[in-house]
Amino acid sequence: MLSCKQITKQYGNLQVLKGVDLEIAKGEIVSLVGSSGAGKSTLLHILGTLDEADAGQVLLNNVQVDKLKGNALAAFRNKHIGFVFQFHHLLPEFTALENVCIPGWLGNKKKKEVETRAMELLAMLGLKERMHNKPSELSGGEQQRVAVARALINNPDIIMADEPTGNLDSTHARELHQLFFDLRKQFNQTFLIVTHNEELAAQCDRTVHMKDGRIVAGVN
Repeated sequence: MLSCKQITKQYGNLQVLKGVDLEIAKGEIVSLVGSSGAGKSTLLHILGTLDEADAGQVLLNNVQVDKLKGNALAAFRNKHIGFVFQFHHLLPEFTALENVCIPGWLGNKKKKEVETRAMELLAMLGLKERMHNKPSELSGGEQQRVAVARALINNPDIIMADEPTGNLDSTHARELHQLFFDLRKQFNQTFLIVTHNEELAAQCDRTVHMKDGRIVAGVN
């Protein structure tokens, strides 16, 4: 479903990625691990179209996304890729429900349909009574679940998560881990997760290890 070939990336004199190949199947939960500076987040951002590779190819459902530009790229990203980051990046002036709806509205979907879908997701994630609260009124775990609902609103092909439990305590981290597996079971949702959390990595279908800009284990 998602594949990349010979991805390279350099910042100044620093070669961050040195010819990375990776394939991820539909419904697979893959963790990406390695020491700081190994290139994990850079690779995730390139696969998620948030950054551009210097060379190489990225395919998502047979679309060569590295060839897309401007509005076409933004529309493709919004429709096909969901993101969950270490910090939830919720907009403070909007309610949980509104935050979840925003990617759907940006995709020009009908307002009421988006709201209905958002309410269903928030209820499924245990936030039925919290959807009209603003982020400042939610716990860290609740905020991250809102971020997960936002990532799901457009039924993406893949969710890319960058240290999603890094800002959570151990209890909320385990809850988020379980949520990812519940979502895979319910929606056959695909995940690529950059993490330093050994517990989360061990639970994934596959752990891909990176070192010095290369994948050293777990590619298949």
